Amino acid sequence: MRTSSAYRVVAATAALVLLAACTDEPAPTPTPPAPTTSGNAACPAPGVALTAGPVDAAAGLRAMRVEMANCGSQPYTVDGYPALRVLGADRAPLAVTTAEGTARISSIAGFDKPPQPVTLAPGDRAAAVVVWRNTVTDGNTPATTGTHLEVAPAAGQPAQVLSPAGGLDLGTTGTIATSPWVAES
Repeated sequence: MRTSSAYRVVAATAALVLLAACTDEPAPTPTPPAPTTSGNAACPAPGVALTAGPVDAAAGLRAMRVEMANCGSQPYTVDGYPALRVLGADRAPLAVTTAEGTARISSIAGFDKPPQPVTLAPGDRAAAVVVWRNTVTDGNTPATTGTHLEVAPAAGQPAQVLSPAGGLDLGTTGTIATSPWVAES
């Protein structure tokens, strides 16, 4: 995708140069493309990069995998659950309850194993599952819909903002939950 973006910038710049040659007006300075969040971006503090997978939706239950990759040069240890905060389109926090452990949302086996320390060598990955329900229990209360999810590897750690495709449609439940981090093999 970055290659096609680069070609578009080069093509737009060439078009502006050609247009400037046809007029007495100076050519406008092209605006560089906005930075993207790619794998080539600098490694964020504390040495791990977080990404959101696609949202799997079935019968009102939503599940999304969050992956943590050690992009630093030192081992990184985490023990427990990611810290979550649902944000609106303006990136302001929404009044949402976050739970450690997914049993409050779903009884799907395998998500709620007890947390274990996970040490990631540089290049290693871990994952957690974030779950919520799009359930409306009160027709007089507006449904909560988040646009972004702020995720930190653990409470007190620097957070990164993820933007799940389709957002976070929490209905009127106002609750989101997460499994603990699990090392990927």
